[in-house]
Amino acid sequence: MSDAEESVETEKEEEEENLQHSLTEDKLSWEESQEEEEEGLEGKWMKEEEHIEEGEAARGKEEKGEEQIEEGEAGRGKEEKGEEQIEEGEAGRGKEEKGEEQIEEGEAGRGKEEKGEEEKVRGEEEEIDNEKEEMREKEEGMREEGERWEGKESGEEENGEGRKEEEKEEEEHEVERQEGTEEEKRDIVIKEPEEKVGKDHEMTKKSKTTFSLDDIVISSESSTSASSLNGISGSSKSSSRSQSPQVSEIFRDNDTKIEITKAADFRSEEEEIDSLRRKSSKEDEETAQEWRDSEPKQERRAKAESRKLSFLLTGEERQKSSLSHTGSSKESLVSTSTEDTLFQKEEGSKVYPLTMTWSFGWNSFLPVYYLREDQRILLYVCAHTAVIYNVFRNTQYHLQGHPNIISCLCVSEDRRWIATADKGPDCLIIIWDSFTGIPVHTIFDSCPEGNGIRSIAITRDAKLLATISDAEIQKVCIWKWTLAVETPSCTLNLPKEYGFQNCLTFNPANNKELVSNSKTQTVYYSWFEEKGILAHSAPVLTEKTFNKLVGKFSQSTFHLKLSQILSATKEGKLVVWDIHYPPSSSSTLAFPFIKPCKLVHLQKEGITVLTTVDSYIVTGDIKGNIKFYDHTLSVVNWYSNFKLGAIRTLSFSKTLASTPTEKSILPTDCTLKGDLFVIRNFIIGTFDATVYHMTADGTRLEKLFVEPRDAVYAISCHPYQPLIAVGSVCGMIKVWNYEKKVYLFSRAFEKGLGVQSLTYNPEGALLGAGFTEGTVYILDAMSLENESPEPFKYSRTSISHVSFSHDSNYMATADVSFTVAVYMVVVKNGQRVWEYLARLRSHHNTIRSLLFGVHLDSNEPRLLSLGKDRFLIEYNLIKSYKDHLEVLDIHRTDQGSYPTCMIWYPPLTKELFLLICNSCYKVKLFNSTTKMCRKTLLGPAYGSPIEHTQVLPVRSTLELQKRYLVFINKDKVGLQILPVDGNPHKTCAIICHPNGVAGMALSYDGCYAFTAGGQDCSVVQWEINLSALDAAVSLGGEDLTPFYGLVSGGREGKFYRELEDYFYYSQIRSQGIDTMETRQVSEHICLSELPFVMRAIGFYPSEEMIDDMFNEIKFSEYVDTGNLIDKINLPDFLKVYLNHRPPFGNTLAGIQESFNVLGFTNSQGKKAIRREDFLNLLLTKGEHMTKEEMYDCFATLFGLNPEGWKSEPAATSIRDPEICLEEELPDEITAEIFTTEILGLAISDSSEQLDE
Repeated sequence: MSDAEESVETEKEEEEENLQHSLTEDKLSWEESQEEEEEGLEGKWMKEEEHIEEGEAARGKEEKGEEQIEEGEAGRGKEEKGEEQIEEGEAGRGKEEKGEEQIEEGEAGRGKEEKGEEEKVRGEEEEIDNEKEEMREKEEGMREEGERWEGKESGEEENGEGRKEEEKEEEEHEVERQEGTEEEKRDIVIKEPEEKVGKDHEMTKKSKTTFSLDDIVISSESSTSASSLNGISGSSKSSSRSQSPQVSEIFRDNDTKIEITKAADFRSEEEEIDSLRRKSSKEDEETAQEWRDSEPKQERRAKAESRKLSFLLTGEERQKSSLSHTGSSKESLVSTSTEDTLFQKEEGSKVYPLTMTWSFGWNSFLPVYYLREDQRILLYVCAHTAVIYNVFRNTQYHLQGHPNIISCLCVSEDRRWIATADKGPDCLIIIWDSFTGIPVHTIFDSCPEGNGIRSIAITRDAKLLATISDAEIQKVCIWKWTLAVETPSCTLNLPKEYGFQNCLTFNPANNKELVSNSKTQTVYYSWFEEKGILAHSAPVLTEKTFNKLVGKFSQSTFHLKLSQILSATKEGKLVVWDIHYPPSSSSTLAFPFIKPCKLVHLQKEGITVLTTVDSYIVTGDIKGNIKFYDHTLSVVNWYSNFKLGAIRTLSFSKTLASTPTEKSILPTDCTLKGDLFVIRNFIIGTFDATVYHMTADGTRLEKLFVEPRDAVYAISCHPYQPLIAVGSVCGMIKVWNYEKKVYLFSRAFEKGLGVQSLTYNPEGALLGAGFTEGTVYILDAMSLENESPEPFKYSRTSISHVSFSHDSNYMATADVSFTVAVYMVVVKNGQRVWEYLARLRSHHNTIRSLLFGVHLDSNEPRLLSLGKDRFLIEYNLIKSYKDHLEVLDIHRTDQGSYPTCMIWYPPLTKELFLLICNSCYKVKLFNSTTKMCRKTLLGPAYGSPIEHTQVLPVRSTLELQKRYLVFINKDKVGLQILPVDGNPHKTCAIICHPNGVAGMALSYDGCYAFTAGGQDCSVVQWEINLSALDAAVSLGGEDLTPFYGLVSGGREGKFYRELEDYFYYSQIRSQGIDTMETRQVSEHICLSELPFVMRAIGFYPSEEMIDDMFNEIKFSEYVDTGNLIDKINLPDFLKVYLNHRPPFGNTLAGIQESFNVLGFTNSQGKKAIRREDFLNLLLTKGEHMTKEEMYDCFATLFGLNPEGWKSEPAATSIRDPEICLEEELPDEITAEIFTTEILGLAISDSSEQLDE
């Protein structure tokens, strides 16, 4: 070994010993500092002053014992004694580095850099020394805190303290260095050492020490992840001002723990890292001082923190950290996005059980906007969702967030900002960024006293929004939405005489002027912002104004060049209004106003659209004509030969029309010059829900899509292909490929035939269609041609249900007149032909479900129907013949509620069930043979009962053991994990159609659900993600944990404690209260005690419900073991209680509804029942009571009889019950009297919930 190597090895050993000792002392100092922070504020600062004095004394000893420091630091002290020694030391190190062949090139370059750096420092040293005292005074505040920490470390050995003093001296030398040069050098110098340190770190084992800083744990390893370091940086920004020295000390400790295997690498890399560390510490002190002097320079402080952390990161990590920090603090996704950002988004992982993937349909009462021409991107509304549609890519992006149907929308001139508003409860106004699809601002409670927004407009520069409410007294509001305000800048209430204003427009040349119109009146607005006044002018037009019929207004706009307003009418005329401005010299407060100037008869057809583009005034009319006028209202050109429907909307591209070339095919205008007619490309939307694109060059009209213009009630999915059939009341059936989102074929039926129901047969070859006027068609599934020569016309009312048997030999229909009809296949002349069999008016209320099944023993089809009349009827198809439909049996399914839908329960158990949902949010399982109610369970409760449900198809036999339900209620679609057990975490739902869901269908592979919106003319495709729902279930807890959350107070609450008391008291009661025998206490009670415990905790089941409970418990194990159960434990009792009780408790509204039906209106205007009628109803209606039962119940309610008289015969009854009832009951009983005085329940003021 050479002398140089021995010297380096010796220095290495000494360095390691000193570093290890320093680390121990630093850790002790850190623990002391944590203890000090827990003390009081005054004691804290007193101790700090003592530490400061100790630190000064320690530094004085350091200056006196500089020779000892030189020995401890092995060369570092020589730098302070003179520049010559520094140069010699650097030269020596440079020679040592050159002596190592493996690192010759890198170390030599580094040595040169360090030498050049020291020469610059030496050249500036004189000037820095002169300013040293001034810098010390400026930095006194920060130094006190640095000395505070150094004072705490006074027990350290002199070599460690000397190194700290030396670091402070060097930090002062480098304070004037430029930050830009410093950053560049840091990046250059640190890159290679970091790589080598990382390699050495992987090769050697290191002891790990963690330090806690404000509850943030920082590992002492050099390989700290970028995420944890970013977290430290973020926390240090919000910490107290004494935190910077703490962080610096931790970073020193981190450095001291790094072990290097090569001696030469160790020296050079350690010196470079130490140098950078000292620089970063100085910058930290400067930043903290500036923070005190001029609060709160957060940006610079963040930079200092990130620089301080950068030397611990690898080059890649440092780059990522820098990018993330810059992106989060300076630039948002909205500010950095481009027009292509939206459709370049990568599809992220599905985190919701149901995700909207496509929307079929378009609200043709709202406009379509042309957002972008090169990609042909459109904006339109479908129900409560705004859709950005890329025509060329055939992709959609959905702007979701409205709880109600979107009532109006507008876009800015540059097509960047989209504003949408809705009508309904909790209405919203949302402003979206069309580049990213992000909602940048939402206005809540925009119309608290009304029903939402009727019209909306945005200024040319997109800084202001204007809205008109949909209330009886309309309110005009102007919003400065860019200021993120929740209240309008000004408002104006419009008189009722103005009519419902439904068209609102800003003046493109003046943001402070607006115009709106109703069918009868035009209103001009002028906003004086500085005075807070929104002035308006609304002159009344009569037939005498122009001595001509004006007609009803459709739309209004501002003139392009003149101070005029133009209002179009349904008579093809244009009313021109002059805007009169008050003279500027007027001393009195005067406002602009409008006067009718002239009436121009533009055309014969009624004008439906009036807008402006470039130098043209554009109109669209009810005949499908589009005409262009100049500013003098002279016609320039028109499009009238395309035979379009009535024009609903015109939207021009934001891209200016290109200059004509020799290859251009442009029409000539109607002027005498015959110039080329140059116009932008534009989108046409018609009232029949068709959207076209017009290319001006060549006058090419392209049909983009055709959607149903009337309500959509019928949808059905093909049983083994990705096809969906959609039927509309307008008489159109369209078939789509829902995977490729491609329209395939359609058929439009004659006028008057509206499609009400659709169903594919199990083989997928036929499509059964029921129509609104009672006609039934059987169509070929691929061509939509008639399968039978003539349609069946046996009903006079709308066909609500169509169903096929499993072998496709029978088809059944149900209509709204409660009639079931059956059709069957017969063979004639060797061909299968459909014939009518029979029909029967089997129900006396709406038929909710029509279902085919299979007999277990014969494989013959079964037919069942379920009505709102609470009857489940099964038909005997084998014994039915022409014009006679045989009924096999009839069963009543419910008592107080009514059934809503019925399906076959999947074979998860040995017993075959029918699953029936009812209006009380319950799911009931009936034995398919005996029709006995075997189980009652709490179903999904999302605002309304389940209207329709289907079992989700499985893709393989492996999935048969875990099945799911898809359901719809009034306005939502949801999922339910089977088996149903009342666990609320096993279900989820999302709003799909706020105005009501009309139908549902499932794809053959179970990947998608489809919902029809009825009146909103749309069908929505939902992707199903079952893993997200399974994850939610696992988070909800196991066993009884989800059920405890359904009772007040949970497992430890008062209610559950009382339930336990009643449960065990019932054991004592069943054995006899006065018995002297030994008590037998167990975990079960007998079934006979169940109704008494139910009533004791506030649930009063009917006798039929009690029978259902008994059957549910008694036969729960019968199929598996053959045994009957006659007792129940507490956990099972809790489940039975939660599944059978009313989901929302007893409410006064429910009782009041009964009195509204049974009572009469008394003198006070309330619904009441006379006492005699009330007692007679109890004896004759519903579950009949005997007189004895009725009298004893009243005696118990009035406190005249001990409770539980039946179980305790020793209790005596009250004599003369008639006299008692006459005295206790008033002559007229209202819902309030019955609830509070008879039942003794308290009414909650907030929710009208009834409490015992």
